Amino acid sequence: MLKIDRRIRKSQEAIKVAVIELMIEKKFDQITIQDISDRADISRRTIYLHYTDKFDLLDKLIEEHIDDIRELCDSTDDDADYVDAGLLWFEYFESHSLFFSALLASKGSPFFRNRFLEFFLQELENKEPEGSNQGLTDGENVEIQFLGAAIVGVVEWWFKNGMPLPPSFMAQRVGSLLERNLEVSGHT
Repeated sequence: MLKIDRRIRKSQEAIKVAVIELMIEKKFDQITIQDISDRADISRRTIYLHYTDKFDLLDKLIEEHIDDIRELCDSTDDDADYVDAGLLWFEYFESHSLFFSALLASKGSPFFRNRFLEFFLQELENKEPEGSNQGLTDGENVEIQFLGAAIVGVVEWWFKNGMPLPPSFMAQRVGSLLERNLEVSGHT
């Protein structure tokens, strides 16, 4: 059983790496299951054992990374500030740079950008002060939309420019900007 699980994990990893590498080279719409199969050096049948199609593969890959980032955020101390959270984000981005480069800085999927933005919007909404059980005001919704889009934009810039600054610097700047903007609006 362990041997089978190891082979399954190895096949799935080869498939994921193949699709990411291919996305750096060409648009997702141009990638075929045969391309993925050839790059991963596995049969098309093996891909279809794990995924219904290339869109299912991409969706599961995106979901896996967003879940990993969410777990990182959930594992932080409730007293952690945006700089601490930002450091976790940027270190994760750096350690998975092939994936994020493929989806943000290259010919990646707009679908991913939307999912990435949703993640940041949820994280910003989750930072709402305790005891505030009424929903966000219209103004707060606008601020969160603005800040979420700004984070995604900064991450895109970082990857498009070859990650010119270390994660610690990015976390410090983004965290400070978030804290400053949320403090002004009364969120912190």
